[in-house]
Amino acid sequence: MGCFNKLLIAGAVIGALLAVLGGILIPVGNSIIEGTVNKEAVIEEGTTAYDNWVAAGASVYRQFWFFDVTNPVEIVEKGSTPVVVQRGPYTYKTRYLPKEIVTFSNLTVTFLLPLGAIFEPSMSVGPEEDTVTVLNLVVAGTYSLVPSFMHGVVERFIQSTNSSLFQRRSVKELLWGYYDPILKNTTGLFSPYNGTYDGPYTVFTGRDDIAKVGKILSWRGEETLSFWDDKYCNMINGTDASSFAPFVDKKKPLYFFSSDICRSVSASYEETLDLKGIKVYRYTLQPNTLAAPNVNPDNRCYCRDPKVTKNCTMAGVLDISSCQENKPIYISLPHFLYGSPSLRESVLGLSPNPEHHDTFMDVEPITGFTLRFAKRIQVNMMYGPSKVITVLKKVKDYTIFPIVWLNETAALDDGTANMFKQELFSRVDMLEMLQLLLLGIGVSMFLLCFTIYCVVRSRRSSGKIA
Repeated sequence: MGCFNKLLIAGAVIGALLAVLGGILIPVGNSIIEGTVNKEAVIEEGTTAYDNWVAAGASVYRQFWFFDVTNPVEIVEKGSTPVVVQRGPYTYKTRYLPKEIVTFSNLTVTFLLPLGAIFEPSMSVGPEEDTVTVLNLVVAGTYSLVPSFMHGVVERFIQSTNSSLFQRRSVKELLWGYYDPILKNTTGLFSPYNGTYDGPYTVFTGRDDIAKVGKILSWRGEETLSFWDDKYCNMINGTDASSFAPFVDKKKPLYFFSSDICRSVSASYEETLDLKGIKVYRYTLQPNTLAAPNVNPDNRCYCRDPKVTKNCTMAGVLDISSCQENKPIYISLPHFLYGSPSLRESVLGLSPNPEHHDTFMDVEPITGFTLRFAKRIQVNMMYGPSKVITVLKKVKDYTIFPIVWLNETAALDDGTANMFKQELFSRVDMLEMLQLLLLGIGVSMFLLCFTIYCVVRSRRSSGKIA
């Protein structure tokens, strides 16, 4: 029996050691995982982050919906309230070109983002030659760009070219450019686009501090913007939203800069979702992002024209004229989501819906990679009343008029999802299984041997008493 007792004690000791080893592996394993992820998240040649960062990546599409004006004659001649009908989507493949002129310097990397758009007929409601009636970009633009005392000149140009407040043009013309008789040049919502670049950007590689990986140091050679008359509004915060620092804390907002809207914004955690077997955190723009300054004081410096925005009390629009050569362009969420009711009262036919019109990002929390996103923006232009310009004489008040809204979107494909799971999660799962296996076997062995030992000791003691 002495030898048997020794075996039981040895088994209990071995079980305890295995349990301790399993327990030790938990913090050690977590440290190994963290170290591996942090190493692979650095933007430098040979890392997973670099391979994904430098390439074009997943297919990105821009879907456009135009606001087709149904009563243009009544608006001009009678001062009727505009009525619009949404037309779309017209879809283009964008961001299909890899970054160019990639230059590493110390702890940063600088690059250019080439721009291009290829029409995708199979993802569109019709050809890009489809025509829609929209606001005349040049007429609306000259109303603001030309001082009111020179509106007589604008009137003569409008009359001599037989132009009006509205125009009918093809989708292709409106997006990428057409010859305008007043301007005597090419104009368009995104003209020029193909063959141009966004940037240059300079971002941190994260080699010295992984918390800074992907954060923008400068854009177009400047560390701050110059569009806004305020230090706070001119800050360039966060990344470009394609990725964030690893081990995302859902209690904290994510910051990113968007050149499309000429400012930095933040997004907050909304919910946890499953994307092709991968856990992701969904982040959405906070409703107060475009709130009026009386609701969100941080937006005071974004109010540039109190006259148009009703003494800065109008919510839901951002005047970006300062970064658009002073053209009266206002950015909003589609259908003026979260905007002041007056915006939808001055133009009828809009139906905002957070599910379809809100911007979101699905971020994998361990790596910080954005695996799915939808950036939704509406482009609007402003015009107002005039006693000189005939096509504006019936206009009663300043109007922020919707022209088009876009959904720039991309999602993880099946192949990349499987590779992502195999490369990252298979190792994490294997380590976690080993931890639990050792802990489980160790605790079981210890309890089993200790229990048998106690039972044997108890019986032997009972036998001696008897």
